[in-house]
Amino acid sequence: MNWFKYSSPQTFYPLAGRMVPLFFALAALFAIPGLYIGFFVAPTDAQQGESYRIIFIHVPAAWMSMFIYVVMAFWAGVGLAFNTRLSSMMASALAPTGALMTFIALWTGSLWGKPTWGTWWVWDARLTAELILLFLYFGFMALQAAIDDPRRADKAGAVLALVGVINIPIITFSVQWWNTLHQGASVSLTRSPTMAATMLTGMLVMALAFWMYSIAASLLRARSIILERERNADWVREWREAAP
Repeated sequence: MNWFKYSSPQTFYPLAGRMVPLFFALAALFAIPGLYIGFFVAPTDAQQGESYRIIFIHVPAAWMSMFIYVVMAFWAGVGLAFNTRLSSMMASALAPTGALMTFIALWTGSLWGKPTWGTWWVWDARLTAELILLFLYFGFMALQAAIDDPRRADKAGAVLALVGVINIPIITFSVQWWNTLHQGASVSLTRSPTMAATMLTGMLVMALAFWMYSIAASLLRARSIILERERNADWVREWREAAP
């Protein structure tokens, strides 16, 4: 299969339309057992009690907030380097979902912090860096919205996105670099997990659910951006005339 043909908005648009329902279905398929395992099967934590169950929402959202930003910056960089329209559209489509995941991570972190630390918020290194990530998402979207010319907006947003990538390793390694209230990673590629197998299973299944949802939402938004930017193209007019 020649995947390069899908680098055109015209050929990518129908492909994205076919993938959106699939990924939404997969998100629901993973979310239902993930939530069931996390809230009904996983054992109570010996130190934090039932409040720890927020991790089944908080941790996947935090993972996705960082992962989406890296992917967004990648597509923005590709669009900046090669002047490819679809790459920049994908970066724009990813930003709102990334901002949503970052907000969920901060919100659930506050809900978790109140019973754990006794306060809703502390200017902890990781929390502060995650808040900066939210501002980077907002800044990327606001900068693009402030510039009327889409091509100039894409280039300006790409520069901001690429500069902001430096915040990702700060979030990841902040608990190692500084004295922080935030606990260290329970899941690592270099050592065994520090949580029960049932807890780990529920969290990973929920991470897959968040991942599938992010793909579906971004593809759906990409289709809207394609229709908006390509509204004067012949294929868009023909598609709208053929649509019921």
